[in-house]
Amino acid sequence: MGRSRRTIPEELLLLALDPTTGTTAQPQSLDLGLAGAQLVELALAGRIAPDGDRIAVVMARPTGDPTLDSALELLRRRGSPVRAVHWIGGPRLGLRQTYLTHLERCGMVHAVAGQMCGVLPTTRYQATETAISREIRARLDNAIRTGVPPDPRTAALAALAHAVGLGKHLYPGNEGRSSRSRLRDLIRHDPMGGLVAHAVMDVQNGVAAQPRRQQAAAAGAVGQPAVARATADPAGAPVQSRHSHGRMARVGAR
Repeated sequence: MGRSRRTIPEELLLLALDPTTGTTAQPQSLDLGLAGAQLVELALAGRIAPDGDRIAVVMARPTGDPTLDSALELLRRRGSPVRAVHWIGGPRLGLRQTYLTHLERCGMVHAVAGQMCGVLPTTRYQATETAISREIRARLDNAIRTGVPPDPRTAALAALAHAVGLGKHLYPGNEGRSSRSRLRDLIRHDPMGGLVAHAVMDVQNGVAAQPRRQQAAAAGAVGQPAVARATADPAGAPVQSRHSHGRMARVGAR
């Protein structure tokens, strides 16, 4: 794919950037959304396709985008379709920074160095090509306002924006309630975007840990020790347990 067109991960990140603070809204869920957005972009490029609740590689030829091709190669190495919820919940260390660095290199954002509490170094990112951010936002606004089914890219972007919780960032307060509701409804207009968006929300809600909890219950019923519990999902991805405070541990493997 050519690099003249912005990818959905890039657009999702630009939507999440706060123009005032230079920080990203919903940073934890945004990381999941970026992993999901890569899947949507690869599907639009004809490299992967949904297989039930799983993702299957249908063409392993590189796209020309290094970050997307890295994800495609990881999917190819799995050898069999991967559950979307396990892929999205897998470790994606540095993915957000990778895209921020790319946007900076393309001149769409610039880094602003600072300090937290006067000691810890921080970096904020300010949008420089504000016309691009306005165009992305206008596509969402138009789809929400008119009710006309959007193109697949906009529908997928809307689905992911809802899934990571950007609705309250884009359409805040009581006055934005109806817009947030319509943003959520756009999830139905793109099958792949819908699959990925639901997987993002499932990871946040801990749904990916349910098979492991069921295995643990079965093991306990027959007196098996905890160390004997299965540690892989049906697609072969190792699964970690949930933290005690309820946040879902990252699942899946590179």
